[in-house]
Formats: sequence, C-alpha cells, structure tokens
Amino acid sequence: MAESERIQLNVRISKDTSAKLDEIVEYYQQGLKLGRIYKGDVLTDIIEKSFEVMNKQKKGIKRY
Repeated sequence: MAESERIQLNVRISKDTSAKLDEIVEYYQQGLKLGRIYKGDVLTDIIEKSFEVMNKQKKGIKRY
C-alpha cells in the first residue's frame, strides 16, 4: 500500500486493551511466520474481517 493511502490514527485505549492487542499481535506473529507483524497490520486485518461479517449480517437481516 502506498504511503499516501495510509493515515495515522492516534487513539487512547486502556492498558488491558493494549495488553490484549499485544497478545493478538504475538498470536499473528506465531501463526503466520511472515516475519515482523505490526499492530497496525493486525488492526487492519481485524477491522476488515469485522467489516465483512457486519455486511454479511446486514444482508441476512434484509432477507426477513
């Protein structure tokens, strides 16, 4: 992804949430074996997957 396509988000999260993110990043690191995995990459993946699930659920709701 080109640098111009990225934005920086500055957010405050609890220490507990930060620890959970660190654990998720470590899990990705162990599972993917692609080298260094960054928090931004993990958050991007989580958001994209959540977005897909949300859209599937929206489509399911519209059927009724």
